[in-house]
Amino acid sequence: MMNDVQIKQMPAFKKTYKRLNPKVKELVNIEIEDIVKDPKIGTEKKGDLKNIFVHKFKIHHQEFLLAYEWDNTQRLLLALGIHENFYRDLKRNKN
Repeated sequence: MMNDVQIKQMPAFKKTYKRLNPKVKELVNIEIEDIVKDPKIGTEKKGDLKNIFVHKFKIHHQEFLLAYEWDNTQRLLLALGIHENFYRDLKRNKN
């Protein structure tokens, strides 16, 4: 059913993901799989960030945020990071 969902990565997401250590990447990949299965897992943002969802999860007691947009055929991974400056940077990269 969901096998034909495409996952696309925006530069802001790729840049952060590339710097993660392999163990953390594995954990992030599990969260991405969860988003593919159920894109409503995140919280839809309002205002400037309308139609953007943010999924929060913890890795080693550190909260991570993963911003994405979705439709029936794809998941667009926008950004990954910790809360500090996350929304500011997300707004900056959106424009």
